[in-house]
Amino acid sequence: MEKEPIIALDFPAWQDTEQFLQLFSKESLYVKVGMELYLQNGPVIIEKLKEMNHRIFLDLKLHDIPNTVQHAMKGLANLGVDMINVHAAGGERMMAAAREGLEQGAPGNRPLLLAVTQLTSTSETQMHREQLIPVSLEESVLHYAKLTKAAGCDGVVCSVHEAARIGEVCGAEFVRVTPGIRMKEDEANDQKRIADPAGARALGSSMIVVGRSITKAADPVKAYQKVKQQWGEMTDVK
Repeated sequence: MEKEPIIALDFPAWQDTEQFLQLFSKESLYVKVGMELYLQNGPVIIEKLKEMNHRIFLDLKLHDIPNTVQHAMKGLANLGVDMINVHAAGGERMMAAAREGLEQGAPGNRPLLLAVTQLTSTSETQMHREQLIPVSLEESVLHYAKLTKAAGCDGVVCSVHEAARIGEVCGAEFVRVTPGIRMKEDEANDQKRIADPAGARALGSSMIVVGRSITKAADPVKAYQKVKQQWGEMTDVK
């Protein structure tokens, strides 16, 4: 399991991102670059973060026809990020093509490949009404997780509430990255299926992604250390 929490750099511009990261000038972090930051600034944002010695989860959630995703991943692999993802709803062929593209772009040193199961902002009621998926939310997530493993991916993005079952079904080494992490005193905001860092560890998360609880804190460094302590003090679970 990853010992450090992944910080979601949900900023619109490099200037805001750099100002935040300067608070951690002596520390190498694991950071998440999402669509907002990447699409408004381009690949240069990855170069800057690598120069600062940070590990990077590039969270673009690709979802397209297999050929398009394969070629996109081949190019993205050259950026040297540590982890990247697609949407599991794109299907097994698309996910397998994503892995093939990464292997072509970075032979022998590809990033970890994850697939998003259901967004942590999605409720079961919403899934039924808008996606017309009749099964329970957990069943949907487990189905996507098994499909992801069959496609040769390394793990999934899921909520903490499905992490343990995914570990049982897909194996302990199958990575479970869980966003929707909030400290007990924080607001849930747009997330529906959340937990605090200690709860996430106990429920079987492999890695946690923390955003506003750190980036919007009055003292981000102190908040990060608090999250890190809660996440790290639990015993490993399978």
